Amino acid sequence: MLLEERYQANRQIEPVQPARMPGPINQTKPVFKNYTRQKKLDRLMIYLMLVVLSILFILPFLWMVSTSIKTESQAISYPPTLWPAPFDFANYREVFELVPFLQFYSNTIVVTGLTVIGTVASSAVVAYAFARIKGRGRSVWFILLLCTMMLPPQVTMIPVYLIFTELGWVNTFLPLVVPAFLGNAFFIFLLRQFFRAIPKELEESAIIDGCSLFGIFWRIVVPLSKPALITVAILSFMGSWNDFLTPLIYLNDIDKYTLALGLQMFNGQQTMQWGPMMAASTMVIFPLVVLFFIAQKHFIQGIALSGIKG
Repeated sequence: MLLEERYQANRQIEPVQPARMPGPINQTKPVFKNYTRQKKLDRLMIYLMLVVLSILFILPFLWMVSTSIKTESQAISYPPTLWPAPFDFANYREVFELVPFLQFYSNTIVVTGLTVIGTVASSAVVAYAFARIKGRGRSVWFILLLCTMMLPPQVTMIPVYLIFTELGWVNTFLPLVVPAFLGNAFFIFLLRQFFRAIPKELEESAIIDGCSLFGIFWRIVVPLSKPALITVAILSFMGSWNDFLTPLIYLNDIDKYTLALGLQMFNGQQTMQWGPMMAASTMVIFPLVVLFFIAQKHFIQGIALSGIKG
């Protein structure tokens, strides 16, 4: 009887159904959509900001070019107009009539060309020595080199002028060119960083093949470092082409003036010749714009790749 009652009681107990796990919440798609939408919005805002900044930066250049083809009355008219009507190219002819502009151009080309050659050659050799040649005190000398970047040029301006005066170099191109062949601290640092990113296995293979140290530098390192070398050349070109203070200190004769000094001749004590000044400025800046667009790819690569390896 007792067994029968237990059997009936067990039959009345309903089996416990296993708990169902809640299904996965499908939130991946909405979250992904929100992320994509936010990413597109951020990119759109960045592009809009870049467009606005580009317009702000290019507006002075456009104003300079438009003023160079305006008449004198249009250049000083109020309210100002960006688009001249009609075009007047008399300002360009007047530039060559007022000053020996071609002489200024040739002087600047000579000084800038020698400066670029000297800067690239000397900085590359010194940078390779700091990057690959091991020696006692190499790190100390490199730190001292970096410390020279903290000194403003005004600190050494008078001592250097006295040295060049004793050498009889005043009123010549030598003070503008010779320092470039002694290296530049910033360019040495830039090239050293790039050289250290070059695999050492390439140089070791060249040594096994019997290549000398200079051969490794000239045949392996230099071809692989074209972006960095072009970057140094562009920066050196721009610095020498636009240099005003150094020619002002050392050059006295007008026939030795560079373009930076020649532009100041359009700035009179009483009036400003806006038309010829803008025309001359346009011709001065034109080579820089062309050079940058031609070497833009190498310039960006040289700046970006120089910081890969510290």
